[in-house]
This record gives sequence, C-alpha cells and structure tokens, in this order.
Amino acid sequence: MNARWTLDPDRCFDPEPRQRDLARRLYQGVADLPLVCPHGHVAPSLIADDAPLGDPASMLVVPDHYVVRMLYSQGVPMEDLGLARRDGGTSETDPRAIWRRFCAHFHLFAGTPTGLWLKHELVELFGVEERPSAANADALYDHLVERLALPDYRPRALFARLGIEVLSTTDAATDALDTHERLQAEGLPVRPTFRPDAVIDPSRDDWVPSVALLAERSGEGVDDYAGYLRALRARREAFRAAGATATDHAALTAEVEGLDEGEAARLYDRLHRGEGSPDERRRFASHMLFEMARMSADDGLVMQLHVGSLRNHHDAVYRRFGPDVGCDIPVATEWTRALRPLLNAFGAHPNYRLVLFTLDESTLGRELAPLAGHYPALRLGPPWWFFDSVLGMERFLDAVVETAGVYNLAGFNDDTRAYPSIRARHDVWRRVSANWLAGRVLRGLIDEDVAPELARALAYDLARTTYRLEGATPTAA
Repeated sequence: MNARWTLDPDRCFDPEPRQRDLARRLYQGVADLPLVCPHGHVAPSLIADDAPLGDPASMLVVPDHYVVRMLYSQGVPMEDLGLARRDGGTSETDPRAIWRRFCAHFHLFAGTPTGLWLKHELVELFGVEERPSAANADALYDHLVERLALPDYRPRALFARLGIEVLSTTDAATDALDTHERLQAEGLPVRPTFRPDAVIDPSRDDWVPSVALLAERSGEGVDDYAGYLRALRARREAFRAAGATATDHAALTAEVEGLDEGEAARLYDRLHRGEGSPDERRRFASHMLFEMARMSADDGLVMQLHVGSLRNHHDAVYRRFGPDVGCDIPVATEWTRALRPLLNAFGAHPNYRLVLFTLDESTLGRELAPLAGHYPALRLGPPWWFFDSVLGMERFLDAVVETAGVYNLAGFNDDTRAYPSIRARHDVWRRVSANWLAGRVLRGLIDEDVAPELARALAYDLARTTYRLEGATPTAA
C-alpha cells in the first residue's frame, strides 16, 4: 500500500535545526495573513460569472503554460494536451484523456516550482492523498470532478477560502471594463490593471487595428498624435474609475527615452498610415513608455515594467498555437543606461512609482539594487516567471537586500492564470523569505526582534504600499 501523499510542514526551510526553528516561528506569524494579489492574469469573468471551474484538465493543465511547457519538452504534443490550433486542426477534446497524459508525466515536475505548487493545491485545496500517476489518473479525475461540483469550489467561494484580500487582473487598454463594473457594484475586491502594449508598440502586427479600437472605446479621434494621447489618457481614467491602481508593460529591452513632441507626432503619422521602418517603430515604442511614465506621474497609477522576455521563440509553435504557450525565453538586459532618461525625468517625482521585473538575474546586484537604493520612485518586483522558485527567491534576496534594503522591494505577486494555485505561490514566498530572514538573524545581520516585522512586510505590507492599496478597505468576497 502506498504511503499517503502529504505536505512536509518544513518545506523550503533549511535543515540546520536553529535556522529551521526560527524560520518556522517567522512563517507562523505570516502564514495566515490575507493574500494581496496586485498583479496576475486571472480573468475577471471567472469571478464575476462564478461558474463552476470545469474539469481537472481545463483547470490545471490546458491553461497553465508552465505545465504545457514541461510536457512538450518531453515529447508530448501540444495537441494532445488540448491546446487549440490556429488552423482549426485536430486537438484532443476529451478532458479525461488529457488528464491521463498529465498524470502519467507528473514525475517530470519533481524539483520544480510547478511541482511544489501543484502538490500544495492538490493536497491542501482538493484533498488528494496520492501522487498522480498513470495508475491512479482515473480515480483522481473522479475525485476532483466530485470536489469541483461542490459549492465550496465555485470561484467566489474559493476567493474567500484562498484568503484573497484584493485581486488585480491584467486587462487590455481597449477592454470594455463592464465585467469590472459589475464586480465593483457588487463590492468584490477585484481591480483591473491597464495593459496598453497593443496600442503603444507599433512593432506589433495588431497595432493599427488596436489603435482604431482605442478610438472607439475612448470616444477620442486618433487621426493625429494629440488625439491619440487624449485617447490613452481617457482610457487610463476609465480604468482608475473601475478601481485600477497600476499599469503593466512588457518590453524586450529597458530602453525608455522620450522624443520631442514634433518628432513624435511625425512618427505617429507615418506609423498610423502603415509606414515606418523597424527602427522608427522601436523608437516610437520607447517614447511611448516614456509617455506612460509621464501619465503615471500625473494620475498616480503605479507603472510596472516587465523586461527581458523574447516572446514566441519557437516559430512553428507560435504559428500553430499562438502566443502564451510557454515558448518565451529570457535575454540579457541592460538597465543603468537604458533607464537613465526616464529616471532623470521622473525618478524623484513624488507621484510616480515604477516597479521593475527582470529575467536577467545577473543585473539584480549590479544594476537594479543600486538603482532602487537611490531613486525614490523605484521598487523591485519579486522574482518573475522562470525564477519564481525557491532558489530564485533566495538568489533574489541575497542579491538585492544588502544594497536596496527590504523596503525598496514590492513584496510578492503571484502573476498567474492558474486561479487555484494562488495561495500555493504566496506560501512558497512566505516560507522562503522567513527562512532567509532566519539565516540572517543567526549570522547576526538582522536583529531577531526586527525579523517578524520584516517577514510581515515581505508577505503583506509591501505589496499594499507599493501598489497604493493602503487606502483601500479590505472587502470580504
């Protein structure tokens, strides 16, 4: 008989007894704090509609690019995992068959953060007592289907069970926001985040039609550059009215430099007509990030900048399945020179806040920590994507705290589409940061009586203050 599958209560803690004991105590002080989720990709309609989460495959496998990526790397076709093809070709539609493939390959996630998250949510949230395998796939599927049919597993009930205090979604600048208006009217603490990439980056194939939709949504003409800026400001104001406190931007490089108004207007006219060279498109996108910073200094929306992902690296997968299926790869990034124009303009502005995320760990101690340790507007976002892991978090804290301190960090955000995994992701961060603090206490680098306050800051307080949620009254789901 197989041993019952359980969670190690000391997971993520150092095995050295003194550090482990202190880490336990620090973690216990923050383990049950509410979850502040200021950046993520859960669809607002999931909460608004409150429909059942569906079957185990559509909940845990198909939408999770961490899962799909690993299985694909071991030869499992994406069609067999239920991903829809752009050309209408055949993909698996039987959720039980998809689940069987996932369980048969569950061993691939050993030692990965995905494995840690999945185990936490399966054991803690869904009461699974056996490690998934080919042998028990059908029994686990039936168990999960039974749980998912219960009222306690509907999205709004889970909102409360997961302990979420506030959840921010990520929404295109051209989204209608009617779902968020419904949520706000019902008093649910779900906020939009303004994501304008499609309307400010003319290197994208969809830029021209996205700008046309921007005009429709804003009610402003976009035939010239001045109207285009008015349309962007109008949409930002609509997001603020729907509860937004932040914007989000993705870029390959950290190059952000403004153009003079005349040159920006001339470039916009060319690009809006479908003209312009690749270099002109790059320069305009860089300029528009600068303009987004200017607007954030005006309206107070916190600006998030995620840099260093070469999107859709695998051409064949992108052609067949589209974006966001796990084929994005980190690239080296330079920050100090690239951000100098922006930080000289707004880095000390009292109303401006910039949260930086990187996929280039080599820059954490060399560039990002010194920048955050000087500019009042700057905060460092937590380890992102490939580095949202136990060792990635430890490396991050090692690299930045000595130079930037704890209070120039942005706390934690889960950055996930996988709704049931949210608590698991926060739990890993709380455990790792408690263990890291315990190690510093035992080396005499942090006073023991200060460590609980720092653990709370990393788990909860910093996210609220960074994203300007401190004035928001927590609302029960």
